[in-house]
Amino acid sequence: MDLLQTLLATLVALGVLVTIHEWGHFWVARRCGVKVLRFSVGFGRPLWMRKGRDGTEYAVAAIPLGGYVRMLDEREGDVPESMRDKAFNNKSVYQRIAIVAAGPLVNLIFAVLAYAFLFLSGISVVVPVIGEITPGSPAARAAVPVEQEVLAVDGREVQSWNEINLRLASHVGETGNIELTVGEPARGMARSYTVPIDQWQVDLERESPLTALGITPWRPEIPPVIGQLLPDGAATAAGLQSGDRILAVDGEPVQDWVALVKIIQASPERQLEVLIERQGQEQSLLLTPARRQLQDGAVQGYIGAGVAEFEFPPEMQRTLSYGPVDALVAGVEKTGQMITLTLESIGKMIAGVISVKNLSGPITIAKVAGTSAASGLESFVSFLAYLSVSLGVLNLLPIPMLDGGHLLYYVVELVRGRPVSEQVQMLGLRVGMALLFSLMALAIVNDLARLF
Repeated sequence: MDLLQTLLATLVALGVLVTIHEWGHFWVARRCGVKVLRFSVGFGRPLWMRKGRDGTEYAVAAIPLGGYVRMLDEREGDVPESMRDKAFNNKSVYQRIAIVAAGPLVNLIFAVLAYAFLFLSGISVVVPVIGEITPGSPAARAAVPVEQEVLAVDGREVQSWNEINLRLASHVGETGNIELTVGEPARGMARSYTVPIDQWQVDLERESPLTALGITPWRPEIPPVIGQLLPDGAATAAGLQSGDRILAVDGEPVQDWVALVKIIQASPERQLEVLIERQGQEQSLLLTPARRQLQDGAVQGYIGAGVAEFEFPPEMQRTLSYGPVDALVAGVEKTGQMITLTLESIGKMIAGVISVKNLSGPITIAKVAGTSAASGLESFVSFLAYLSVSLGVLNLLPIPMLDGGHLLYYVVELVRGRPVSEQVQMLGLRVGMALLFSLMALAIVNDLARLF
């Protein structure tokens, strides 16, 4: 069932985003008088196809990792004299720019509307109260206090841990200061703390910017009760079941889930005697955590089990909800923030500040799609919005083969007064294909490394 849910969530996510992207090209092309020959969601052999009254073929193809809009074009075949005015290559450079830019821009507009929908319907978040400060961390050196709420980062108001992490992420690789405003709003108390950073590195595979800064969010005591289990995980092999409460490990009582995780992580490939409570009865099991190696070479144990659902106290939760206009404004701001973060991350990856190991491919996208779908509509819509921003921004990069590469050629044409030569475009196409296939291969390798 988990695999089926992941596949369905992935197909829905990619299907929605690819369709709206190609629809953007299609809609503007039609408005510019270009004859569209085929509108395809997916590549390869069509699984379904029909011809519309407008003469356009509409298809769903076998490989769901993209799509295309095929337009009448003299560079791709003979065009009857009577149809030459409907060929893409015979349109003005401004019309060609509009057609090519429409796909990525529609993705960004979709993200705005998706975020606006979430803000309009209300987003449930945890109040960002600091639980612990890691000794020796940047936050500890700045004497950031615990049990107080983070109110602003660099002078910008924040209301959730997600907002805080996004603000902090923009500082990865930088040297300077991060300003945190912390206090107790109910008592009218607030104070700013200057957190110094020096070429701040964050291993995004293992930690968030928040934990790298040394801040652990406040959490209620989480009962050590097993929730979801991986079918082929060590926990399942040992006989653990959803709902089991862990009472002790090797005779030592387990107080909460965090304590259990620390024990598991410190015990790779070491047999543990686990005392559990199941349906009111106590029993012992032998559990041997599997072993995995982290990027820094450290070894960690894991058992393939998640914690059972638990609830935060009502006073530690808040709902972010806006009216229609404010929700749309918030959607624009959120999309702008995600665009900026995406571009900054690409720049830092090129500069070597962020490891290329953070590149993700289709396997990771599928896993996140399945997880977000299982978490509910809010998480899935948020994932769609983020993925749509990524698709829009990446397609606008000036790389031949992508929409941004074509836009670059058309801008050069505007400046020079004549089109870029076919030879230069073919050379760019080869370079672009080599670059994109290399990046895709690297992303898939990273996916497989995370998986195994």
